[in-house]
Amino acid sequence: MSPFPRFSSHLLPRAFQPSQTSQAFSTQWRNPSDVFSVLLILGGNIIQQALAQLSGSRITPIAFSFGWVAYGVSAVSSAVGENRLMPSADCSCLVINGKSGYVRENVSWVIGRIVRDYESWMDGGKADGPIHRAVQGMLNERWEMDRKKWLERRAEGKDVSATEPMRPVMAGLCVSVFKAREAQPGTPGYDFLYYLGFVTMVVQLGIAAIPLGLHGDYGQILVTAVGIILALANGSLTQWRCEKWTSRKNTNKNVVLTRGNGSQHAIAILGDGQGLDLEDLAAVPNNVDVWTGKWTKLFTLSLGFLWICLLISASGLGDHSWFLLAIGGIGIVENIYVAGHWRTPEAYGIPLEFVGVICKPKVMHTLYEVEEQCPHMGRAMLETFFPGELNDEEEAKWKAYKETSNTREESWKEQRKIVRQG
Repeated sequence: MSPFPRFSSHLLPRAFQPSQTSQAFSTQWRNPSDVFSVLLILGGNIIQQALAQLSGSRITPIAFSFGWVAYGVSAVSSAVGENRLMPSADCSCLVINGKSGYVRENVSWVIGRIVRDYESWMDGGKADGPIHRAVQGMLNERWEMDRKKWLERRAEGKDVSATEPMRPVMAGLCVSVFKAREAQPGTPGYDFLYYLGFVTMVVQLGIAAIPLGLHGDYGQILVTAVGIILALANGSLTQWRCEKWTSRKNTNKNVVLTRGNGSQHAIAILGDGQGLDLEDLAAVPNNVDVWTGKWTKLFTLSLGFLWICLLISASGLGDHSWFLLAIGGIGIVENIYVAGHWRTPEAYGIPLEFVGVICKPKVMHTLYEVEEQCPHMGRAMLETFFPGELNDEEEAKWKAYKETSNTREESWKEQRKIVRQG
Protein backbone atom coordinates (compact mmCIF):
# COMPACT_ATOMS: atom_id res chain seq x y z
CA MET A 1 0.00 0.00 0.00
CA SER A 2 1.33 3.46 -0.88
CA PRO A 3 2.36 5.57 2.11
CA PHE A 4 0.62 8.50 0.39
CA PRO A 5 -2.73 7.10 -0.77
CA ARG A 6 -4.39 10.50 -1.18
CA PHE A 7 -1.83 11.77 -3.69
CA SER A 8 -0.65 8.69 -5.60
CA SER A 9 -3.49 8.76 -8.13
CA HIS A 10 -2.72 12.36 -8.95
CA LEU A 11 1.07 12.16 -9.11
CA LEU A 12 1.69 8.79 -10.75
CA PRO A 13 0.27 7.74 -14.16
CA ARG A 14 -1.69 4.51 -14.25
CA ALA A 15 0.05 3.32 -17.44
CA PHE A 16 3.23 4.46 -19.12
CA GLN A 17 1.78 5.49 -22.50
CA PRO A 18 2.96 8.33 -24.77
CA SER A 19 1.28 11.55 -23.68
CA GLN A 20 -0.20 14.15 -25.97
CA THR A 21 2.92 16.29 -25.48
CA SER A 22 5.19 13.47 -26.61
CA GLN A 23 3.02 12.83 -29.63
CA ALA A 24 3.11 16.53 -30.48
CA PHE A 25 6.91 16.57 -30.29
CA SER A 26 7.15 13.45 -32.43
CA THR A 27 4.76 14.80 -35.05
CA GLN A 28 6.51 18.17 -35.18
CA TRP A 29 9.97 16.65 -35.73
CA ARG A 30 8.67 14.23 -38.36
CA ASN A 31 6.99 17.01 -40.32
CA PRO A 32 7.57 20.52 -38.87
CA SER A 33 4.57 22.78 -39.40
CA ASP A 34 4.63 26.58 -39.48
CA VAL A 35 8.38 26.63 -38.69
CA PHE A 36 9.36 27.88 -42.12
CA SER A 37 6.85 30.72 -42.03
CA VAL A 38 8.11 31.80 -38.60
CA LEU A 39 11.74 31.77 -39.75
CA LEU A 40 10.86 33.93 -42.75
CA ILE A 41 10.30 36.89 -40.42
CA LEU A 42 13.66 36.64 -38.58
CA GLY A 43 17.03 38.11 -39.57
CA GLY A 44 16.14 40.85 -42.05
CA ASN A 45 19.33 42.83 -41.27
CA ILE A 46 21.48 40.04 -42.73
CA ILE A 47 19.56 40.30 -46.01
CA GLN A 48 20.12 44.07 -46.16
CA GLN A 49 23.88 43.67 -45.64
CA ALA A 50 24.11 40.95 -48.28
CA LEU A 51 22.24 43.16 -50.76
CA ALA A 52 24.57 46.06 -49.96
CA GLN A 53 27.55 43.82 -50.72
CA LEU A 54 26.46 42.70 -54.19
CA SER A 55 24.06 45.37 -55.42
CA GLY A 56 24.87 47.62 -58.35
CA SER A 57 23.66 45.95 -61.52
CA ARG A 58 20.20 44.80 -62.56
CA ILE A 59 20.84 41.30 -61.19
CA THR A 60 21.81 40.92 -57.53
CA PRO A 61 22.07 37.18 -56.79
CA ILE A 62 21.11 36.96 -53.10
CA ALA A 63 19.54 33.58 -52.34
CA PHE A 64 16.01 33.16 -51.01
CA SER A 65 16.20 32.35 -47.30
CA PHE A 66 14.88 33.02 -43.82
CA GLY A 67 14.55 36.71 -43.11
CA TRP A 68 13.35 37.88 -46.51
CA VAL A 69 9.83 38.70 -45.34
CA ALA A 70 11.23 40.72 -42.43
CA TYR A 71 13.51 42.59 -44.83
CA GLY A 72 10.71 43.14 -47.36
CA VAL A 73 8.55 44.82 -44.73
CA SER A 74 11.40 46.86 -43.18
CA ALA A 75 12.50 48.00 -46.65
CA VAL A 76 9.11 49.65 -47.09
CA SER A 77 9.68 51.67 -43.92
CA SER A 78 13.22 52.63 -44.99
CA ALA A 79 12.25 53.58 -48.53
CA VAL A 80 9.17 55.57 -47.54
CA GLY A 81 10.41 57.13 -44.31
CA GLU A 82 14.20 57.46 -44.70
CA ASN A 83 14.27 57.37 -48.51
CA ARG A 84 17.17 54.93 -48.48
CA LEU A 85 17.95 51.25 -48.93
CA MET A 86 21.67 50.99 -48.11
CA PRO A 87 22.58 50.24 -44.48
CA SER A 88 24.79 52.57 -42.48
CA ALA A 89 28.54 51.97 -42.38
CA ASP A 90 29.39 49.10 -40.03
CA CYS A 91 32.99 50.22 -39.46
CA SER A 92 33.87 53.52 -37.83
CA CYS A 93 36.60 55.30 -39.81
CA LEU A 94 37.83 58.71 -40.93
CA VAL A 95 38.44 60.22 -44.35
CA ILE A 96 41.20 62.86 -44.33
CA ASN A 97 41.64 65.33 -47.18
CA GLY A 98 45.25 64.87 -48.32
CA LYS A 99 45.83 68.60 -48.79
CA SER A 100 43.66 70.58 -46.37
CA GLY A 101 43.72 68.00 -43.58
CA TYR A 102 39.96 68.26 -43.14
CA VAL A 103 38.65 65.14 -41.38
CA ARG A 104 35.23 63.60 -42.06
CA GLU A 105 33.41 60.89 -40.17
CA ASN A 106 32.55 58.24 -42.73
CA VAL A 107 28.93 57.15 -43.25
CA SER A 108 29.45 55.24 -46.52
CA TRP A 109 28.96 51.48 -46.43
CA VAL A 110 31.54 51.02 -49.21
CA ILE A 111 34.33 52.99 -47.53
CA GLY A 112 33.55 51.35 -44.18
CA ARG A 113 33.95 47.88 -45.70
CA ILE A 114 37.16 48.84 -47.52
CA VAL A 115 38.71 49.96 -44.21
CA ARG A 116 37.24 47.10 -42.18
CA ASP A 117 38.63 44.43 -44.49
CA TYR A 118 41.89 46.21 -45.33
CA GLU A 119 44.23 43.65 -43.77
CA SER A 120 42.50 40.89 -45.77
CA TRP A 121 42.86 42.49 -49.21
CA MET A 122 45.91 44.76 -48.81
CA ASP A 123 48.34 42.29 -50.36
CA GLY A 124 45.86 40.52 -52.58
CA GLY A 125 44.98 38.21 -49.69
CA LYS A 126 48.57 36.91 -49.50
CA ALA A 127 50.46 36.71 -46.21
CA ASP A 128 53.87 37.41 -47.75
CA GLY A 129 53.12 40.61 -49.68
CA PRO A 130 55.11 43.85 -49.42
CA ILE A 131 52.82 45.46 -46.84
CA HIS A 132 52.91 42.41 -44.57
CA ARG A 133 56.67 42.26 -44.87
CA ALA A 134 56.99 45.98 -44.12
CA VAL A 135 54.86 45.66 -40.99
CA GLN A 136 56.79 42.64 -39.72
CA GLY A 137 60.09 44.40 -40.41
CA MET A 138 58.87 47.47 -38.52
CA LEU A 139 57.79 45.35 -35.54
CA ASN A 140 61.18 43.64 -35.48
CA GLU A 141 62.91 47.02 -35.64
CA ARG A 142 60.82 48.31 -32.75
CA TRP A 143 61.58 45.14 -30.80
CA GLU A 144 65.32 45.64 -31.29
CA MET A 145 64.97 49.25 -30.16
CA ASP A 146 63.17 48.15 -26.98
CA ARG A 147 65.71 45.43 -26.27
CA LYS A 148 68.62 47.80 -26.78
CA LYS A 149 67.08 50.35 -24.42
CA TRP A 150 66.42 47.60 -21.87
CA LEU A 151 70.03 46.36 -22.02
CA GLU A 152 71.36 49.90 -21.63
CA ARG A 153 69.21 50.55 -18.57
CA ARG A 154 70.24 47.21 -17.11
CA ALA A 155 73.93 47.98 -17.66
CA GLU A 156 73.45 51.31 -15.88
CA GLY A 157 72.02 49.45 -12.91
CA LYS A 158 68.58 51.02 -13.19
CA ASP A 159 65.51 49.19 -12.01
CA VAL A 160 64.26 47.16 -14.95
CA SER A 161 62.22 44.03 -15.30
CA ALA A 162 64.00 40.70 -15.06
CA THR A 163 62.90 39.55 -18.52
CA GLU A 164 63.58 41.02 -21.93
CA PRO A 165 60.81 42.99 -23.65
CA MET A 166 58.49 40.84 -25.76
CA ARG A 167 58.02 41.41 -29.46
CA PRO A 168 55.24 43.99 -29.91
CA VAL A 169 52.10 43.10 -31.84
CA MET A 170 51.56 46.70 -32.93
CA ALA A 171 53.87 49.70 -33.19
CA GLY A 172 54.34 52.91 -35.13
CA LEU A 173 52.25 53.59 -38.22
CA CYS A 174 52.11 51.91 -41.62
CA VAL A 175 50.87 54.05 -44.51
CA SER A 176 50.18 52.17 -47.75
CA VAL A 177 49.97 54.33 -50.86
CA PHE A 178 47.59 53.38 -53.68
CA LYS A 179 46.75 55.06 -56.96
CA ALA A 180 43.13 55.09 -58.06
CA ARG A 181 42.43 53.47 -61.40
CA GLU A 182 39.37 54.23 -63.50
CA ALA A 183 36.31 54.13 -61.24
CA GLN A 184 33.57 51.63 -62.06
CA PRO A 185 30.37 52.69 -60.25
CA GLY A 186 27.55 50.25 -60.82
CA THR A 187 29.82 47.21 -60.93
CA PRO A 188 28.57 44.53 -58.52
CA GLY A 189 31.97 42.85 -58.44
CA TYR A 190 32.03 39.65 -60.44
CA ASP A 191 33.86 37.54 -57.89
CA PHE A 192 33.19 34.29 -56.03
CA LEU A 193 30.56 35.90 -53.78
CA TYR A 194 28.60 37.10 -56.81
CA TYR A 195 28.44 33.72 -58.56
CA LEU A 196 27.80 31.85 -55.30
CA GLY A 197 24.29 33.29 -55.28
CA PHE A 198 23.41 31.71 -58.63
CA VAL A 199 24.80 28.34 -57.56
CA THR A 200 22.79 28.47 -54.33
CA MET A 201 19.58 29.24 -56.22
CA VAL A 202 20.08 26.24 -58.51
CA VAL A 203 20.70 23.96 -55.50
CA GLN A 204 17.56 25.29 -53.79
CA LEU A 205 15.41 24.62 -56.85
CA GLY A 206 16.88 21.11 -57.07
CA ILE A 207 15.92 20.36 -53.45
CA ALA A 208 12.45 21.83 -53.97
CA ALA A 209 11.93 19.54 -56.97
CA ILE A 210 12.40 16.38 -54.87
CA PRO A 211 8.90 16.30 -53.30
CA LEU A 212 7.43 17.15 -56.71
CA GLY A 213 9.15 14.18 -58.31
CA LEU A 214 8.49 11.71 -55.48
CA HIS A 215 5.05 12.74 -54.27
CA GLY A 216 3.67 15.16 -56.86
CA ASP A 217 3.74 17.99 -54.27
CA TYR A 218 4.50 21.24 -56.11
CA GLY A 219 4.10 23.54 -53.09
CA GLN A 220 7.82 23.61 -52.18
CA ILE A 221 9.10 24.40 -55.65
CA LEU A 222 6.40 27.04 -56.13
CA VAL A 223 7.30 28.85 -52.88
CA THR A 224 11.01 28.60 -53.66
CA ALA A 225 10.68 29.89 -57.22
CA VAL A 226 8.50 32.82 -56.17
CA GLY A 227 10.88 33.61 -53.30
CA ILE A 228 13.87 33.68 -55.68
CA ILE A 229 12.01 35.96 -58.13
CA LEU A 230 11.06 38.39 -55.35
CA ALA A 231 14.63 38.37 -54.00
CA LEU A 232 16.01 39.22 -57.44
CA ALA A 233 13.38 41.95 -57.80
CA ASN A 234 14.44 43.56 -54.49
CA GLY A 235 18.06 43.67 -55.62
CA SER A 236 17.27 45.14 -59.04
CA LEU A 237 16.18 48.55 -57.75
CA THR A 238 18.13 51.44 -59.28
CA GLN A 239 18.33 53.20 -55.93
CA TRP A 240 20.93 50.68 -54.70
CA ARG A 241 23.35 52.00 -57.30
CA CYS A 242 22.45 55.65 -56.65
CA GLU A 243 23.09 55.36 -52.91
CA LYS A 244 26.16 53.16 -53.14
CA TRP A 245 28.15 55.49 -55.43
CA THR A 246 26.95 59.03 -54.68
CA SER A 247 30.10 61.01 -55.54
CA ARG A 248 31.92 62.85 -58.28
CA LYS A 249 34.25 60.95 -60.60
CA ASN A 250 37.65 61.53 -62.22
CA THR A 251 39.03 63.45 -59.26
CA ASN A 252 42.63 64.44 -58.52
CA LYS A 253 41.89 64.65 -54.80
CA ASN A 254 44.15 62.66 -52.49
CA VAL A 255 42.63 61.20 -49.33
CA VAL A 256 43.65 59.06 -46.37
CA LEU A 257 41.36 56.37 -44.95
CA THR A 258 42.00 55.26 -41.38
CA ARG A 259 40.31 54.07 -38.21
CA GLY A 260 41.94 56.97 -36.40
CA ASN A 261 44.72 57.63 -33.93
CA GLY A 262 46.20 54.43 -32.51
CA SER A 263 45.47 52.28 -35.54
CA GLN A 264 48.27 50.35 -37.20
CA HIS A 265 47.35 51.18 -40.78
CA ALA A 266 46.36 54.14 -42.91
CA ILE A 267 45.39 53.95 -46.59
CA ALA A 268 46.60 56.84 -48.75
CA ILE A 269 44.76 57.02 -52.09
CA LEU A 270 45.94 59.28 -54.91
CA GLY A 271 43.04 60.39 -57.10
CA ASP A 272 45.17 60.65 -60.26
CA GLY A 273 42.23 62.01 -62.27
CA GLN A 274 40.48 58.63 -62.45
CA GLY A 275 39.01 57.74 -59.09
CA LEU A 276 35.85 58.60 -57.20
CA ASP A 277 35.83 61.56 -54.85
CA LEU A 278 35.95 59.60 -51.61
CA GLU A 279 35.27 62.72 -49.56
CA ASP A 280 31.95 63.04 -51.36
CA LEU A 281 31.23 59.36 -50.84
CA ALA A 282 32.08 59.50 -47.14
CA ALA A 283 29.80 62.48 -46.53
CA VAL A 284 26.75 61.20 -48.41
CA PRO A 285 23.76 62.35 -46.31
CA ASN A 286 21.59 59.84 -44.51
CA ASN A 287 18.61 60.97 -46.57
CA VAL A 288 19.50 60.58 -50.24
CA ASP A 289 17.20 62.19 -52.80
CA VAL A 290 17.25 60.14 -55.99
CA TRP A 291 15.35 60.68 -59.20
CA THR A 292 13.68 57.27 -58.96
CA GLY A 293 12.43 57.94 -55.43
CA LYS A 294 8.68 57.87 -56.12
CA TRP A 295 8.83 54.72 -58.21
CA THR A 296 11.24 53.08 -55.78
CA LYS A 297 8.78 53.63 -52.95
CA LEU A 298 5.88 52.22 -54.97
CA PHE A 299 7.89 49.20 -56.14
CA THR A 300 9.21 48.49 -52.63
CA LEU A 301 5.69 48.74 -51.20
CA SER A 302 4.45 46.25 -53.80
CA LEU A 303 7.27 43.85 -53.01
CA GLY A 304 6.53 44.08 -49.30
CA PHE A 305 2.93 43.13 -49.97
CA LEU A 306 4.01 40.17 -52.14
CA TRP A 307 6.40 38.95 -49.42
CA ILE A 308 3.52 38.90 -46.94
CA CYS A 309 1.41 36.95 -49.44
CA LEU A 310 4.25 34.43 -49.78
CA LEU A 311 4.44 34.14 -45.99
CA ILE A 312 0.71 33.36 -45.79
CA SER A 313 1.01 30.80 -48.59
CA ALA A 314 4.03 29.09 -47.03
CA SER A 315 2.24 28.75 -43.69
CA GLY A 316 -0.38 26.59 -45.43
CA LEU A 317 2.13 23.93 -46.49
CA GLY A 318 1.84 21.06 -44.03
CA ASP A 319 3.66 18.24 -45.82
CA HIS A 320 7.34 17.77 -46.59
CA SER A 321 8.35 20.77 -44.48
CA TRP A 322 11.91 19.54 -44.06
CA PHE A 323 12.60 20.36 -47.69
CA LEU A 324 11.59 23.98 -47.14
CA LEU A 325 13.73 24.14 -44.01
CA ALA A 326 16.70 22.79 -45.97
CA ILE A 327 16.12 25.37 -48.72
CA GLY A 328 15.91 28.21 -46.20
CA GLY A 329 18.92 26.90 -44.26
CA ILE A 330 21.13 26.79 -47.36
CA GLY A 331 19.95 30.26 -48.31
CA ILE A 332 20.69 31.83 -44.92
CA VAL A 333 24.17 30.31 -44.88
CA GLU A 334 24.83 31.94 -48.25
CA ASN A 335 23.38 35.25 -47.01
CA ILE A 336 25.53 35.28 -43.87
CA TYR A 337 28.65 34.36 -45.82
CA VAL A 338 28.06 37.10 -48.40
CA ALA A 339 27.15 39.72 -45.79
CA GLY A 340 30.26 39.14 -43.68
CA HIS A 341 33.00 38.12 -46.11
CA TRP A 342 35.70 40.55 -47.24
CA ARG A 343 35.91 41.92 -50.77
CA THR A 344 38.51 43.92 -52.65
CA PRO A 345 37.98 47.64 -53.43
CA GLU A 346 37.69 46.66 -57.10
CA ALA A 347 34.58 44.63 -56.27
CA TYR A 348 33.08 47.88 -54.94
CA GLY A 349 33.89 49.73 -58.17
CA ILE A 350 37.00 51.44 -56.71
CA PRO A 351 40.01 49.66 -58.26
CA LEU A 352 43.34 50.61 -56.66
CA GLU A 353 46.92 50.13 -57.82
CA PHE A 354 49.59 49.62 -55.16
CA VAL A 355 52.34 52.26 -55.25
CA GLY A 356 54.37 51.71 -52.10
CA VAL A 357 54.39 51.45 -48.34
CA ILE A 358 55.86 53.71 -45.66
CA CYS A 359 56.38 51.99 -42.33
CA LYS A 360 58.40 53.35 -39.39
CA PRO A 361 58.52 52.30 -35.71
CA LYS A 362 57.63 55.85 -34.66
CA VAL A 363 54.52 57.60 -35.88
CA MET A 364 56.25 60.95 -36.39
CA HIS A 365 58.96 59.40 -38.56
CA THR A 366 56.26 57.81 -40.73
CA LEU A 367 54.56 61.19 -41.16
CA TYR A 368 57.89 62.79 -42.12
CA GLU A 369 58.39 60.18 -44.84
CA VAL A 370 54.81 60.55 -46.10
CA GLU A 371 55.24 64.32 -46.36
CA GLU A 372 58.47 63.92 -48.33
CA GLN A 373 56.98 61.44 -50.78
CA CYS A 374 53.46 62.96 -51.02
CA PRO A 375 53.57 66.73 -50.30
CA HIS A 376 50.82 68.04 -47.96
CA MET A 377 49.62 64.55 -47.07
CA GLY A 378 51.89 63.99 -44.08
CA ARG A 379 50.97 67.39 -42.65
CA ALA A 380 47.28 66.64 -43.27
CA MET A 381 47.61 63.48 -41.14
CA LEU A 382 49.55 65.19 -38.35
CA GLU A 383 46.61 66.40 -36.26
CA THR A 384 44.89 63.01 -36.37
CA PHE A 385 47.88 60.80 -35.60
CA PHE A 386 49.89 63.20 -33.42
CA PRO A 387 47.41 65.46 -31.61
CA GLY A 388 49.83 66.29 -28.80
CA GLU A 389 52.22 69.22 -28.54
CA LEU A 390 55.29 69.16 -30.78
CA ASN A 391 58.80 69.73 -29.46
CA ASP A 392 61.08 72.40 -30.91
CA GLU A 393 62.75 70.02 -33.38
CA GLU A 394 59.42 68.77 -34.70
CA GLU A 395 58.02 72.29 -34.95
CA ALA A 396 61.03 73.40 -36.98
CA LYS A 397 60.81 70.40 -39.30
CA TRP A 398 57.11 70.87 -40.05
CA LYS A 399 57.63 74.59 -40.55
CA ALA A 400 60.31 73.82 -43.14
CA TYR A 401 57.97 71.33 -44.86
CA LYS A 402 55.22 73.96 -45.00
CA GLU A 403 57.51 76.57 -46.56
CA THR A 404 58.62 74.20 -49.31
CA SER A 405 55.34 72.33 -49.77
CA ASN A 406 54.26 74.14 -52.95
CA THR A 407 57.63 73.66 -54.62
CA ARG A 408 57.75 69.99 -53.66
CA GLU A 409 54.17 69.51 -54.85
CA GLU A 410 54.97 70.90 -58.31
CA SER A 411 58.00 68.63 -58.54
CA TRP A 412 55.94 65.66 -57.36
CA LYS A 413 53.20 66.33 -59.93
CA GLU A 414 55.78 66.59 -62.69
CA GLN A 415 57.27 63.26 -61.69
CA ARG A 416 53.86 61.60 -61.67
CA LYS A 417 53.08 63.07 -65.08
CA ILE A 418 56.28 61.56 -66.45
CA VAL A 419 55.38 58.20 -64.87
CA ARG A 420 51.88 58.22 -66.45
CA GLN A 421 53.23 59.13 -69.86
CA GLY A 422 55.93 56.50 -69.61
